Amino acid sequence: MNEQQNLSQNLGYPKDTKLLMIHADDAGLSHAENKATIKGLEKGSVNSYSIMVPCPWFYQIAVFAKENPSYDYGIHLALTCEWQSYKFGPVLSSKEVPSLVDKNGFFYKSRKELVDQADPEEVKIELCAQIDRAIHLGLTPSHLDSHMYSLGASEALFKVYHELGERYNLPIMLNKQLTEEMSGLKDLYMNSLHNAIVDHVLLGNYEAFKNDRLSNFYENSLKNLQPGFNIMLIHTAYNSSEMRSITENHPNFGAAWRQIDLDFFTSKRCKDILIENQIQMITWSDIKSLYYS
Repeated sequence: MNEQQNLSQNLGYPKDTKLLMIHADDAGLSHAENKATIKGLEKGSVNSYSIMVPCPWFYQIAVFAKENPSYDYGIHLALTCEWQSYKFGPVLSSKEVPSLVDKNGFFYKSRKELVDQADPEEVKIELCAQIDRAIHLGLTPSHLDSHMYSLGASEALFKVYHELGERYNLPIMLNKQLTEEMSGLKDLYMNSLHNAIVDHVLLGNYEAFKNDRLSNFYENSLKNLQPGFNIMLIHTAYNSSEMRSITENHPNFGAAWRQIDLDFFTSKRCKDILIENQIQMITWSDIKSLYYS
């Protein structure tokens, strides 16, 4: 049995413990995203988040992260921008990474465009620049993860992901199911950083959202949590005019969806379910301290 299989025991829990991280993606995307993420950390059950360095509201959440180091945070490595009217691009000049941008100098909207166009060497230097910018501001990230899981979309991109984890001595978020769904390739994760492999990734369901049952979906997911290392990936934001403009014509993970995420994961009901089902909360910092010190 390898160390990944013993994660619960290595953290001091029985081997069949239900380990859970409630992780908020996309901090830095907007002011509404930042304020909701902070509320989720301070008032709710959110215990980890990740920061998008290329986005306009990065500096605000970077200041919060620096001033509140007890909260677990990583870098949400960004290579795509999926929104219709809201755009951002690399932190480097588009002349330095021309294969990563469209004709207007912004990131591509889809993973497919990225895979078709991106030079892996340019991917690496851009993502190093994102991490280095955060570190230069005084941040000490606990891990690396990937916006839209773009770094799991091809073998070449996955190799860069792995190399970044080694270069910065940080866990990278890995999950077999996500990798296979994004790339169609199997076992890419097997030669990577074994201790960071997530057994179960839980995401909101569009059908549940469409039928006004997203909160019920989350409740049932927590009640039926499996033993092992679980991550609930959420996107907390206020359903404000800012977020509605950003997520225009994008109902899945849109402004209304993100408000539901905020409401449920700051609710007493969520906290009660975690206690009732003997779920043990962990963070990337816990994993980093075990394997990457």
